[in-house]
Amino acid sequence: MMDPRFPVSVRRRLVDVTGYTLPSPRGTRRVRTELGGVTAERVTVPGAVGPHQLLYLHGGGYAVGSARSHRALIAHLGRATGAPVHALEYRLAPEHPHPAAVDDAIAAYRALRTAGHDPQRIAVAGDSAGGGLAVSMLLRLRDEGAELPGSVGLISPWIDLTMTSPTLQANAGTDALLSPGWLRELADDYCAGAEPADLRPLDADLTGLPPIHVLAATGEILLGDADSLVDRLAAAGAQHSYDRVPGLWHDFVLYAGLLPQADAAVAKLGNAMRTDCAQVTDR
Repeated sequence: MMDPRFPVSVRRRLVDVTGYTLPSPRGTRRVRTELGGVTAERVTVPGAVGPHQLLYLHGGGYAVGSARSHRALIAHLGRATGAPVHALEYRLAPEHPHPAAVDDAIAAYRALRTAGHDPQRIAVAGDSAGGGLAVSMLLRLRDEGAELPGSVGLISPWIDLTMTSPTLQANAGTDALLSPGWLRELADDYCAGAEPADLRPLDADLTGLPPIHVLAATGEILLGDADSLVDRLAAAGAQHSYDRVPGLWHDFVLYAGLLPQADAAVAKLGNAMRTDCAQVTDR
């Protein structure tokens, strides 16, 4: 479904349809809305009432994906964090290359702030490309002197769009979801000639960031991205955690509700973000 040989319109429909095959927690409610002029879906699970809020940035190589494709994961993560989730449908490449997605994520975050939510009570999470987008958003907000969210969760983040990690090839035979060749084409569409340094957070200063919780699987081709990011966070003295789950593939948490390892990983990540948002820290 991610194969660039299919037209992007077909890929988007196929990926969205899969979201309806996966189970959400009983009683999940979804309302279409917008944040900062960007389409979103507000997802609530019984008992997950905040006061903190979760802004979610879906994966899909910056070309596919939506609140529909990630509907089960979003709901399970909302239950784990105890918060309403705002699932953002940021603009996608190739029609809208970088920096459209970053602009949309920042607009949505600022809309939550304008609505009265304390930044410490806002968590931001994303998977795959959404994880990379979350990091890009954080770095821009920090550089602009804005107040940052209270917690960040990164699931199988795609951080290095220059595609230099050795695990891209080393884990190609164990990743059930992604192919290095597909990622290269997706990166080209998203970057659209932008300078790689602008799209490689691993080269950035990672100081002054909120707590960041990283989740990845040892069988995925983007494992090297997560490993490198965690190493850089440690070198910068940043508060962080790393859940490195053995033997599974990229974005395995999409199967929350069906796969015990996914349920456990989502619960752990959600609890970490909930804990961060429950306390005010000096940063």
